[in-house]
Amino acid sequence: MALEELGPVFVKFGQVLSTRPDLIPADIHQELTKLQDSVPPFPGDEAKTVIETAYGDTLDQHFSHFETQPVASASVAQVHYANLLDGSEVVVKVLRPGIKAVIDRDLALLHTIAMLVEKYWQDAPRFKPREIVSDYDKTIHDELNLMREAANASQLKVNFEGSDLIHVPAVYWDHCRRNVMVMERIYGISIRDIEAIKAAGIDMRKLAHDGVEIFFTQAFRDGFFHADMHPGNIFVAEDGQYRAVDFGIMGTLSDVDKRYLAENLLGFFHRNYRAVAEAHIRAGWVPPDTVTEDFEAAVRTVCEPIFAKPISEISFGVVIIDLLSVARRFQMPVQPQLVLLQKTLLNIEGLGRQLYAELDLWETAKPFLERWMSEQIGPRAAVRALRKELPNLATIAPEVPALAHQLLYRVKNDEMIFRTQDEEIKQLRRQIEVSAQQTRLLVSGIGLVVLSFVFNASSDPGTTSLLSWVCGFGGVVLIAGSWLKKS
Repeated sequence: MALEELGPVFVKFGQVLSTRPDLIPADIHQELTKLQDSVPPFPGDEAKTVIETAYGDTLDQHFSHFETQPVASASVAQVHYANLLDGSEVVVKVLRPGIKAVIDRDLALLHTIAMLVEKYWQDAPRFKPREIVSDYDKTIHDELNLMREAANASQLKVNFEGSDLIHVPAVYWDHCRRNVMVMERIYGISIRDIEAIKAAGIDMRKLAHDGVEIFFTQAFRDGFFHADMHPGNIFVAEDGQYRAVDFGIMGTLSDVDKRYLAENLLGFFHRNYRAVAEAHIRAGWVPPDTVTEDFEAAVRTVCEPIFAKPISEISFGVVIIDLLSVARRFQMPVQPQLVLLQKTLLNIEGLGRQLYAELDLWETAKPFLERWMSEQIGPRAAVRALRKELPNLATIAPEVPALAHQLLYRVKNDEMIFRTQDEEIKQLRRQIEVSAQQTRLLVSGIGLVVLSFVFNASSDPGTTSLLSWVCGFGGVVLIAGSWLKKS
C-alpha cells in the first residue's frame, strides 16, 4: 500500500522485489506479488473516454463488445477484454489518465537525488548515478508510448515465429495509438498458479528449463529481450508453451556486450578465472592498468567456495552479486546498458526455482553459450559475416571507382585536410612544430657561425671583417634561441 501510494516508479521497484522470494520474507513476498497485476484500477468509463479521444471516434466503430471492468491493472496502464467488429477476441491496453505528469514528478526527484549523490559521494563517478537514472527515465518513458510497446511485441513475434517454446500475441495495428494498444487475446494458466500447472500435467522441470532457454535465445541470438519477466506477465498453455504479455520494457545487447558476457559466463562455468579477468580488461570495464593476476586471484577467491556446492544449488544471482563486488574493488564503473539484463537474469532464476526447486540453470545455459561462441569465432563465422555483407558490397561496388578517383584527385591537388579534435594529437602536433622551429634555428645559427669563420678566413691577416662579426653574432643568437625553444 505504501508503494502504491508513492506512485508508479516505486510500484516498479516492488515488482522487481516480488520476483525474488528467496531474498525477502514470505509474508512480504505475498503482499508484493499484488503489485504485478493488482494495482487499484481506474474507472472503466474513464478508459472508454481515453480510447474514444485517441480514436476520434465512438467505441462501437471499433469494437462489437467492450468489457468495462478491467481484467488486470498495473502501475501505468490497465487491460480490458473486447471483441473487434469481425469477432476477433482481443485485449485493449489503456494508459492511466495523467500518468505522465506523475512519473515526471517522481523522476525529477530521482534526478535530483542522483545529482546530489554524484556531488557529495566520492565513489559516485564509478556508479554513474545520473547515467543510471537517465537510462531508467528513457525506459519508463518508452513504456508510456504504447505504439512502441506494440512494435516491441511485433519484433519479438517475428524472432520466435513458429517456435514451440513461446507464443507472442499478434498486434492489431489499425486499432493502436500512443495511449491505446490492441492485441490478440491469449489463454493460459498464470505462471504463479503452480498447482494448476501441475494439475494440467505439465513437466515442471522442462517448463523451468524452457524459460531459461527462451531468455538466453533472446539475449544472445537476437540481442533483444523481454526485460519485465515478472510472473504477472507470463502464462502457460496446456501444452506447456510460454505465452508472454506486456512488452513495454525490452532490453538490447550489442555484439560487444554479448561477447563480453559469454566469455565471462563460460570462464566461470569452466573455472577459468584468468579468462574472466582478461574479458573484463579487454572490455575496458576495469582500468587498463589492472594487474591481470591480481584480478584473477580475487575472482578465484570468490568463486571457488561456490563450486563446493552441487552446481544445481548455485544461485546465478549470488554469482553476479559476488563478481560485481570483486569488480568494484578494482574500480569497475557501473554499466547502465547491463542493468536490465542483470535484473532479468535474477527474475528468470527466481521464477525458474519457483517452478522447479532443483533448477540447474547451468545445464541449459552452458551448452547454449558454448554453441553461441563457436558460431561467433572461426571460419564459419567469417563466411557468415561475409555472406551477410555481400548485398551491401554489391550495392556500393559500382560507386567505388568514382569515389577512388575523387579521393586521389583531391589528394593530388592538396584539397584534402584531415582534422582531428583529439587533444593528444593536437599536443603532439604542437611539439613537432616546436621541434621543427628549434631545428631550423639551430641549423641557421650553425650556418651563420660557419660563414663567420669563412669570412674571417678570407679577410686580410690581422683584421676581422664586419660581415664576419655580424654572422658570428647572429649565429650565436639563433643557437641560443633554439635552446630557449627546447626549454
